[in-house]
Amino acid sequence: MDKIEHKTVPVNGLNMHVAELGQGPLVLFLHGFPELWYSWRHQILYMAAQGYRAVAPDMRGYGDTTGAPLEDPSKFTTLHMVGDLIALLDAIAPDEDKVFVVGHDWGAFIAWHLCMYRPDKVKALVNLSVAFIPRSPEINPVDMIRSVYGEDHYICRFQEPGYIEAEFAQIGTKQVLKNFFAFRTPGPLYFPKGKGLSNSADNTSHLPTWLSENDLDYYAGKFEQTGFSGGVNYYRAIGRSWELNAPWSGAQVPVPVKFIVGELDLTYHIPGTKEYIHKGGFQKDVPLLQEVVVMEGAAHFINQERPDEINQHIYAFLKQF
Repeated sequence: MDKIEHKTVPVNGLNMHVAELGQGPLVLFLHGFPELWYSWRHQILYMAAQGYRAVAPDMRGYGDTTGAPLEDPSKFTTLHMVGDLIALLDAIAPDEDKVFVVGHDWGAFIAWHLCMYRPDKVKALVNLSVAFIPRSPEINPVDMIRSVYGEDHYICRFQEPGYIEAEFAQIGTKQVLKNFFAFRTPGPLYFPKGKGLSNSADNTSHLPTWLSENDLDYYAGKFEQTGFSGGVNYYRAIGRSWELNAPWSGAQVPVPVKFIVGELDLTYHIPGTKEYIHKGGFQKDVPLLQEVVVMEGAAHFINQERPDEINQHIYAFLKQF
């Protein structure tokens, strides 16, 4: 870990913190919620050793990346995120026309949009956990989630400014992170008012085996500095992103893709998702989809839970190009 280099790059109105290691073709790693560049620690070391330049930023609103207007969720749309990444690539790799991209959770969602908006920038994509979600012209995604799961679904609870931050403050930063990382229920995540993460009570007394106390302390230290608003704003901007993405209704992802999901991942068990992934819808929207991997016994945070397997999957795919 001491070999990983850290720097701050001015991009798109932000001071973006970047962790990187290695020389060679650039692999851009995009983290999700509630995570940091640190979520890719295993992949950075491995890919650098294989002859790649591994780059993992703290995304807008996270960690040591500063300058995002946390009080304004409208500045956390997919267009803002992709703008950050294009500016970052222009700054750190001006001579590379295309780069490899690996995303997880929100990072995967943003990577799909990067490939829709600017496929000229992406050589190939490996996405984890969150499959491509075609835009519905009829209904805002938050309204759809509310109609299926009700107001206690975590995405619905995250919409109210300040509410979730106050709940997290009562629970405590370290416990909140432990609850999320330990969540292995292959179903919806609920956050009833005043009751915390309802589905994870059986998991909160111990860390998952793949996360050490030192790892948790690193995450907790950064989130204690920044708070959770930056990460939660991604959810609050879902409706705005949906509006702004109207020009891309029906658009495909025209880059080579490998998709990996854990068998127990809550995202894999959203109604209709398995059918979409395995029965032709995914392939239609992502015509260069080359492989789908469902990792048996793995949950949501697969790049940390099963790092050796994920490393090998990433390397086996990217070395083709």
